[in-house]
Amino acid sequence: MSRPRILIVGAGFAGYRTARTLSRLTRGRAHITLLNPTDYFLYLPLLPQVAAGVLEPRRVTVSLSDSLPDVRLVLGEADRIDLDDRTLHYTGPEGEGGTLAYDRLVLAAGSVNKLLPIPGVAEHAHGFRGLPEALYLRDHVTRQVELAASSDDLGTCAARCTFVVVGAGYTGTEVAAHGQLFTDAQVRKHPLRQGMRPRWMLLDVAPRVLPEMDERLSATADRVLRQRGVDVRMGTSVKEATHDGVLLTDGEFVETRTLVWCVGVRPDPLVESLGLPMEKGRLLVDPHLRVPGRPELFACGDVAAVPDLENPGGYTSMTAQHAWRHGKVAAENVAASLGLGGARTPYRHRDLGFVVDLGGAKAAANPLGLTLSGVPAGAVTRGYHLAAMPGNRVRVAADWLLDAVLPRQAVQLGLVRSWSVPLDTSSPEVARVPGGPGQRQEASARSGPGAALAADTDDGGTGARPGRYRPPDEPAKGQPGSGPTQVRPGSGAAVLRSEPETAKGRPAADAAGRGHGELRSESETAKGRPAAGTAAAARSAHEPAKNQPGGEPARNQPGGEPARNQPGGEPAKNQPGGEPARNQPGGEPAKNQPGGEPAKNQPGPGQPPPAPHPAPGPVKRTDVPDDPDDSTKGDS
Repeated sequence: MSRPRILIVGAGFAGYRTARTLSRLTRGRAHITLLNPTDYFLYLPLLPQVAAGVLEPRRVTVSLSDSLPDVRLVLGEADRIDLDDRTLHYTGPEGEGGTLAYDRLVLAAGSVNKLLPIPGVAEHAHGFRGLPEALYLRDHVTRQVELAASSDDLGTCAARCTFVVVGAGYTGTEVAAHGQLFTDAQVRKHPLRQGMRPRWMLLDVAPRVLPEMDERLSATADRVLRQRGVDVRMGTSVKEATHDGVLLTDGEFVETRTLVWCVGVRPDPLVESLGLPMEKGRLLVDPHLRVPGRPELFACGDVAAVPDLENPGGYTSMTAQHAWRHGKVAAENVAASLGLGGARTPYRHRDLGFVVDLGGAKAAANPLGLTLSGVPAGAVTRGYHLAAMPGNRVRVAADWLLDAVLPRQAVQLGLVRSWSVPLDTSSPEVARVPGGPGQRQEASARSGPGAALAADTDDGGTGARPGRYRPPDEPAKGQPGSGPTQVRPGSGAAVLRSEPETAKGRPAADAAGRGHGELRSESETAKGRPAAGTAAAARSAHEPAKNQPGGEPARNQPGGEPARNQPGGEPAKNQPGGEPARNQPGGEPAKNQPGGEPAKNQPGPGQPPPAPHPAPGPVKRTDVPDDPDDSTKGDS
């Protein structure tokens, strides 16, 4: 008799615990497959310490292959589930598709950033749900302090050293607390002008910090934040976000280059596609974590609305504690349904308290109902995290010890760019890369198409991407009459040219033959499906994509002049009939020009053109701005 097939979607707290418990219960009597976008389990509660430089990124991750040796790991994101055929279709990390069959399916896909319809938030804010976002924030904050320290303008210095965190829940409170310590330590090495110091703001419409927790914990956290210098504003939120700052609901405009969005989370949009009964975006299950009418389907963690038997009529909250416990009960009930375990058990829980790490030796905790603050709370908090982590305990403890005796290393690694971690993504655990497969998107939760692509600018990047920001009235540097070039909602897909297109300064291929270097539009990347149609299909009829024929002139181009390397425009340098290349003697035809010396690897007269190379190697990009210092301007 063949072994039953158990498929688990997601390796967060719920999915990881389910896989680990099932592996122990089945003892090789079932095929267990775990589908996850990454090869690690992320311990989310310690993510603020990664952003603040306390812990190295790998300390908060646990290898799935090493810790789950009897579980088959498949890297990918679920696209579609066929409940009748009992199959799941997914997209791998390199864009390849696949199908997995199952006898039991456990949905533990977790949650994603929660967006609100506030203008500019999707374009200018960043979330805090995955490791790439934490790494980006760490680099970004470091860069802002360093740029502020070297700035001669007081206004610019103040804006760069103002950091706004929206959401005073568990995550936002810890990000603001750790962030203030991190930037204060930086300015001791890079003093600011006239005694200025970094300013962190914590905003929330709730009446108090940590509104979902005990009032004594809330009061402790509020006191520590204010003593540390954090500007805590309750009953206040963001009305509009721009490149230059945020407009608050009380009418004040705060100049800043940093907006961290910690408002909350919503269930992964995968469950909405199943057409099953939902409760506020979560899949309804019975107390045994099984979907009614679908004996083969279980759900746990943030995607499941699990009845709270301790509070009749309610559902368990979306917390790591519940997700971890859900995983154990789901595994036991899946094994029982296959005859590989004991009897089914309903999910019940007992509140053991909460801990909030406020950085340094400060914390707020109420273990078993006992309210603690200060050093005792800090000891309990770190002890709890060490006990709860499924791995890396010694390394985490070692990093804490080193942080207590050595100064932090505030350096920019530059591994994650702003456009790699947009706020409007359903895969915060995976950073976007040029030419990579699109991530699943949920259109209903966005505040604007093309969200966060425009913010790529301001991250000290290379300047080689379309969409670099310039103030509306500022012409491109050194160019007459250039117009504004912000990426507007509805302006269509931003396309990065592939390597063959940029090699040797050749013009980009047309829209029908786009290469792998393309960053697809939101509608094309929804649910990880391949892009359909041409680039023009994604653009507004009245707003042609920038750097395209007939559209708005590209940055650093004279007003009205078509962008370089575009068909129909002025011939780009190094192109036939164009301006002689730089560094050429006056009057002497440049190489690669008619009448000049034939370029290498180019056919001579009467010779057939060479066949295209199937896999061009690295090439020098031609769309990098001429001014090397321009890459540090306009950091958001």
